[in-house]
Amino acid sequence: MFATVFVLLYVAHLLADYPLQTDHQAAHKADKSATGWVANLSHAATHVLVSAITLGAGSLVLDLEVTIPALAAALAWVGVSHSVIDRRRGVLAWMAHAGQTQFAKHGGAAHVDQTAHVLALTLAALTLTAA
Repeated sequence: MFATVFVLLYVAHLLADYPLQTDHQAAHKADKSATGWVANLSHAATHVLVSAITLGAGSLVLDLEVTIPALAAALAWVGVSHSVIDRRRGVLAWMAHAGQTQFAKHGGAAHVDQTAHVLALTLAALTLTAA
């Protein structure tokens, strides 16, 4: 069941991060301003909503046994982790600590960002399937 839940969460992530993310959200979600927070939180809310839809559809179609407390915890984690990762401070701090300043200058932050999201989705899938 882990693989199924992970794929559902990953599809939701791709939908929310690419076709459903507005230009405004993408441009401002890491800004240190009220506008940045609104863009960030609305983008994270999209992730939670799309994840809930894909998991709900998966539960109906595939008869997944997901408890409400595990679902609530996983969706909260999806929203919070996505918001924190997209603020970029942790990503850039990690890259500086790991000696990846040149990689960061040449677009590497987007790759580290996506890797962090996949890790967060893995933890969410583990939460849902371990319950």
